[in-house]
Formats: sequence, C-alpha cells, structure tokens
Amino acid sequence: MSGFARPLKIALGLAVIAALIVVPMNFNRYGLFILSQWAVMSIAAMGLNLTLGYAGQVSLAQGAFVGIGAYAAAIMTTHGWPLPAAILVAIALSFAVGWVLGYPALRVQHHYLAFVTLAFSTLAFLVFRNESWLTGGIYGISNIPRPHVFGIATNRPLPFYYVCLGSLGIVSLAVWWLIRSPWGRAFMALRENPLRAQSLGIDTRRYTLMAFAIGSALGGVAGALYAPLTQYIDPVPFNLSLSLDLLMMVIVGGAGFYFGPFLGAMIAVLLPEWLRFTEGYYLMLYAVAVMLLLIWSPTGILGILDRYMAARRTKAASALRAVAKSRLETVQ
Repeated sequence: MSGFARPLKIALGLAVIAALIVVPMNFNRYGLFILSQWAVMSIAAMGLNLTLGYAGQVSLAQGAFVGIGAYAAAIMTTHGWPLPAAILVAIALSFAVGWVLGYPALRVQHHYLAFVTLAFSTLAFLVFRNESWLTGGIYGISNIPRPHVFGIATNRPLPFYYVCLGSLGIVSLAVWWLIRSPWGRAFMALRENPLRAQSLGIDTRRYTLMAFAIGSALGGVAGALYAPLTQYIDPVPFNLSLSLDLLMMVIVGGAGFYFGPFLGAMIAVLLPEWLRFTEGYYLMLYAVAVMLLLIWSPTGILGILDRYMAARRTKAASALRAVAKSRLETVQ
C-alpha cells in the first residue's frame, strides 16, 4: 500500500492542477473573480501560516501587509510602471516593514504580541484612510490596469485568473522549498521550544525576524495581485477584519500544514458563496459551521486527517508487533 502512496499523491496533485486550469474555462465572470480571489487569499494565508503555523509567532497584521502591497501596486501601475516591478517593490516594502514589526516578538509573546500587531494593523488602516495625497483617502484609487503577459492582455477575467493561478503556483513552490530547507526546520524548532532551539545553536532572534519578514512579503504579493484583480481599492477591505479572516483561514485549514492555507482560503472564500441559496441565513450558517469545526478539531481540517493517519499508523504498527510476537512464541 505504501508503495502506491507517492504515485497516488502525484496523480491527485496533477488532477487538481488540471482541474484548476481547465474547469474555469466554462465559468462566468463572477465565478472567475471568486476563484481569482481564492488564489490571492491563499498566497496571503500561506504567508501567515509561515509566521504562525511554522514559526509560532502570532500576528494580526497580515491584512495590513496585503494593503501595503495593494497600494504599492495601485500607485505604481496607475503611473505607468509594469506589474512585475510593482510586485517586487511590494515584496521589498512588506519585507522591510515585517522585519521591523518582528522586533517586538523578541520581547513579547502570545497575546501580548497579538496586541502589538493589532496596533500596527490599526495604524496602517489609518494611514490608508487619512493620507489622501498618497492613497487617495476614502476615495481610493481607481482604473488600476491589468498587465500584459508575453504580449497577451489580461483585461478579461479568464486571462487574469491564470495570472493569479500562476503566481500561486510560483509562491507554492517557493514555500515548499522553504519549509524543507534548514530555515523551515529552524522555524519549526522555534515554534516547538525556543529555549531548546537556542541551546542547539539556532539564532532565534534572526529566525523570528525572518518569519515575520517572509510572511509579510507574501502578504505584499497577495496585495499586489488584489489591486489589479478588483481594479479599485480603498481602505475598507484592509481593516482588521481582513487580518482576522486570514487568521481564520490558517486555523480552519490547519496551522502548520502545508495545504492548510489552500483549504482554509477555499472555505472562507467559497463556502459563503455555496450557502447563498439560504439567502439571509448564509453568514449565520457559515459562522456556525466554522465554530463547530474548531470545537471538534482545534487543529483544523487537516488536523483531523493527520489524527486519522496517525491512528492508522499506530494500528498497523501494533498489528506488526502482534504478528512478530506470535511468531517468536511459535519458534520458542
């Protein structure tokens, strides 16, 4: 059975990728917007998963970094800069601000750190709203252009969906490499026991700052894609509720699991749409479903699967021990 596990996982992954490429060709404009939003929010949630799920640093500021990336892309592209350049600026700016925001994590932890990042999120929202000379204030920035990719215009919904999907693929590969690199192992050691990690020679100070900076940079990438997706931004989408939504995506999907952000973003973005047939009750049903899930499994949906697989492995190991014991008794 174990010999077929890896080919089965590869086949399943290729089938999902093929479905994400082919199936949306038949979607309408709104369906493509929702799928594009899922791809963008998955990138932002992957950044928060690095900070929270792998490095164990609580952050309520991820929505602010999405806003920083969105405004950077909106300002630059409306002034004639190409989107790739705007994405690079969004990454650099979010990385630098995230690095600075990581310094309080060197002194405070858990709910104290949550309050620090909450204060930063509020500060960023006030800047977006009040500094109208830069951000347009409450009137926002409109007519944000979409890019040309290899000479192909992405003004229509389907081509830009592929831009978002391709960006998600690139970020996914980068994060896959990162969490399997020495950096990823250092992040997990930092999450499990900072004192033990420090005793093993891990520079906990540097890796704490890196966890915030890299996670924030991915939030900036998501924001730089969100701006041309909506083609209009104002401060409202980047208030505290976005940070809480991203936190919920990570926790519901499964913090510390690679595929957690994908699944959490799918539930947060798509489930409310699937429940719209209930009319005025869809948000209530959505909230109840999330509450019941977290009561039943605080480690999220992938936590349920992980417990099931662990139970199966334990059962199989027990069966092998029983067989070995019976054979030993037979020999004796």
